[in-house]
Amino acid sequence: MTSNERLKRSFLESEHQLAGHGKRDVKVLKEAFEGIDGNVESDIYGQGTVIEEFQEKMAELLGKENAVFFPSGTMAQQIALRIWCDAAGIRKVAYHPLSHLEIHEEKGLQELHGIESVLLADKDRVIELEDVLQMDEKVACVLLELPQREIGGQLPSYITLEEISAYCRKNEIKLHLDGARLLEVLPYYGKTASEVCGLFDSVYISLYKGIGGIAGAILAGDKEFMAQSKVWKRRHGGDLISLYPYILSADYYFDKRSKKMAMYHEHAKELAGFFNSCEGITTLPVEPVSNMFHVHFSYANDTMEELLAELHQETGIGLTSYLKTLENGGSSYEVSLGDLYETLPAEKVEELFAKLNEKMKTLK
Repeated sequence: MTSNERLKRSFLESEHQLAGHGKRDVKVLKEAFEGIDGNVESDIYGQGTVIEEFQEKMAELLGKENAVFFPSGTMAQQIALRIWCDAAGIRKVAYHPLSHLEIHEEKGLQELHGIESVLLADKDRVIELEDVLQMDEKVACVLLELPQREIGGQLPSYITLEEISAYCRKNEIKLHLDGARLLEVLPYYGKTASEVCGLFDSVYISLYKGIGGIAGAILAGDKEFMAQSKVWKRRHGGDLISLYPYILSADYYFDKRSKKMAMYHEHAKELAGFFNSCEGITTLPVEPVSNMFHVHFSYANDTMEELLAELHQETGIGLTSYLKTLENGGSSYEVSLGDLYETLPAEKVEELFAKLNEKMKTLK
């Protein structure tokens, strides 16, 4: 068995896991449906009370005229950018070099819609106003991801968001929010979802990341934009005959967890402090600005896989099932705090990190 396989097995066999909401198994769906009347009617091809009421609820949350449920954020965001490009007559959009659209979608924007990407900022930092001001090419839309997942969930300041929004509106450039984790950053900004979304022309949020639903996404904007999005949703095959399992579970877990984001954020700051107190470990950012951050180890994957597998087995607490290789030869993984962290007694967490620190010191 390889060290990678040992790490994965030890994590899965751990009695407790430190991050997330728990295993994504059938119980997630069963819990969501437990209190639902069996006579609730299904949606049919994007219509019906169950989908329309949820869309209205999300539109109100985000402060937009309309919202539409999509099976995936990938579909929703490509469609949003296509609409803005068609409206401007410009086949270019600007976003971060590590945007999901650039590195995780097999060039879907380019291949399916013929849209070119203009990459803003250095890959290791967030987009700032200067990056937008210094664009050499005309674009139909600028996309901002809040938080920027691939660099540890970092965020631009709220003033920066306001400045970029004002510039885009003055220069007739649409501003789209990749807000997959929007709810998770609201405690840091001290703003409502509606206040943040008011800076953007269109908004996407995920219904399974911090919220913990089964799958799905919401795209929101003005009436004309959303009417066009429904046409494109049909073209993309997104109007499944029924989406109610996703919608009802999203609604259930939204109500259960949307008000816990400040708690998750505080837990993330506490947990990052534990990691940063250990030899050879740092977090990015040092103090999280949401419920997520990256853990960086000074040692390579194979070394850390063996160490963490031992730690899991000795403590019964799982940290991660994988590691990624860093450019400096170290290793890392991503943490997203959810319901599980508060179920662990404080003394157990302290014991875990005392043991981790001891093990890290033996690697010097």
